[in-house]
Amino acid sequence: MQALANDKKRMEAITIKTPEDIAGMRIAGKLASEVLDYITPFVKVGVSTGELDRLCHEFMVNVQGTIPAPLNYCPPGYTPYPKAICTSVNDVICHGIPGDKVLKDGDSVNLDITVIKNGYHGDTSRMFLLGEPSILSKRLNAITYECMWLGIDKIKPGAHLGDIGHVIQQHAERAGYSIVREFCGHGIGKIFHEAPQVMHYGKPGTMEKLLPGMIFTVEPMVNAGRREIKEMPDGWTIKTKDRSLSAQWEHTVLVTETGYEVLTLSAGYPPIPDFIKLA
Repeated sequence: MQALANDKKRMEAITIKTPEDIAGMRIAGKLASEVLDYITPFVKVGVSTGELDRLCHEFMVNVQGTIPAPLNYCPPGYTPYPKAICTSVNDVICHGIPGDKVLKDGDSVNLDITVIKNGYHGDTSRMFLLGEPSILSKRLNAITYECMWLGIDKIKPGAHLGDIGHVIQQHAERAGYSIVREFCGHGIGKIFHEAPQVMHYGKPGTMEKLLPGMIFTVEPMVNAGRREIKEMPDGWTIKTKDRSLSAQWEHTVLVTETGYEVLTLSAGYPPIPDFIKLA
């Protein structure tokens, strides 16, 4: 679940995680990604987003012993989020509420999962393309996936958050797409959304310097059309204003002494791009 950009009231001091915190976050991150592995066979034409939510909720609670963090999550100015996961279909950028909507051939959907285990949050999201997706949908999905990994690959001690945003923005805009600016990645640990804010646009060498022990999400939201957004009457669902397609991928990442560690990888995760060389 994305952080609201520039919400300084909830984004104050950056916390450096202890070895105990890091161990807890590794467990939570792995469990979050395993929810996506579990639900993958069920994401198909004819299923409702509400059914996907039910299945994920039961898996989290009954199999993993985790807590779905979005359920009843209520930041200032919001009503409580009513479901266990976010299901953002086609032109929905983020925070789509599961319900009666049935997925059809050609749809794209982002499933955003955050679990709590032993007080620690694991946060990740993944795109799914159903049936015979359009060429536009497949290309947008591929570029967004590359954007996320290009941003992650900039993470190392001494780098800046602006380095991450810059490479993501450059790759998306070079493909003719736009970056959503109202929502961003965020620090995460025992608190769902904490400092720092991780913008998906920016200039190299700007914003906070990265230090070992920082943990945050990288989760670019990329629109096929213009970047402007529209909030729906439910107070949560965010759509593209021009109704163009949107895509998003998300990982939770630890800054290590020499680079980074992705905490939300799992056995069923899609192949990592060839240009990324994991340590």
